[in-house]
Amino acid sequence: MSSFDIAKSKVAVLLGGRSAERDISLMSGQGVLTALQSMGVNATAFDPAQLALEQLKAEKYTHAFIALHGRHGEDGTVQGALELMGIPYTGSGVMASAIAMDKQMTKRLWRAEHLSTPASIWLPPHEQTPENIARLIQELGLPLIVKPPHEGSSIGVTKVTDQAQLAKAISLATSLDPDLLCEMFIEGEEVTCPVIGQGGNAKALPVVKIVAPQGAYDYQNKYFTDEVSYLCPSGLAPEEEKAIQALSVAAYQALGCRGWGRADIMIRASDRQPFLLEMNTSPGMTSHSLVPMSALAAGITYSQLCMQILASACLDTQKGVATP
Repeated sequence: MSSFDIAKSKVAVLLGGRSAERDISLMSGQGVLTALQSMGVNATAFDPAQLALEQLKAEKYTHAFIALHGRHGEDGTVQGALELMGIPYTGSGVMASAIAMDKQMTKRLWRAEHLSTPASIWLPPHEQTPENIARLIQELGLPLIVKPPHEGSSIGVTKVTDQAQLAKAISLATSLDPDLLCEMFIEGEEVTCPVIGQGGNAKALPVVKIVAPQGAYDYQNKYFTDEVSYLCPSGLAPEEEKAIQALSVAAYQALGCRGWGRADIMIRASDRQPFLLEMNTSPGMTSHSLVPMSALAAGITYSQLCMQILASACLDTQKGVATP
């Protein structure tokens, strides 16, 4: 459980970092920092790309709000360091963070729990042979999605619509990640659903429907344009909204997530079946971000959301917790 006491706490908002999502993390972190300070929290920005993590302990920070995205922030590494230092932190623990950051491992767990996710082929470097590349289109069909399995924010993701695009898409993905993940394309509507809480207390927030230009909800459209429409309320039928929320909570629980997260889902147009794409364990908190939008639809302001997330900060184990 959280040991957060606003009067006794000194909070580091971890932002920036070294991942490909650094710029987004800086925007998320600044938003969180401003919100926490407006609520009377003694909060300071802390960029692990510029400061050694050991300084968190040396400077007697009592809590960490993780606003880092991608590798070295959302993948269990920073969480492990905070565990060792005994500094409670927001979001999922070491194992859940590491698994959720690895889209292939995430899929394996979801499939083991009989949760729907698109058919896919994973190729580690030694299996990226011409023969295996050739079977991608044969087995997954066209269009298909090519992505690096350890990146977020749609970085390195390509929708391949013909054979000629495949080599370039693979080159882009493998320039970011030695592994390669290719998925069957699901034609339909894209939605996302935030989840807050832990275990049996995990609760889904309202679903957000995403309508992007030509269906291209890519890095540029996610963060740097106003051409994407976000619908919250989603406009889905009430029973479908509830089904998406239930699937999101099940996906969150299957990975062992805690604190907060956001499930990205495609709803197939032909039969309205939802397919899980990924789980974000440190979602964006920028002006374009979807968790704050969903929370607001549930009556939770941005500042209240930040405080709620901070209050859930904890450690995987309470052994060796530093005394504030």
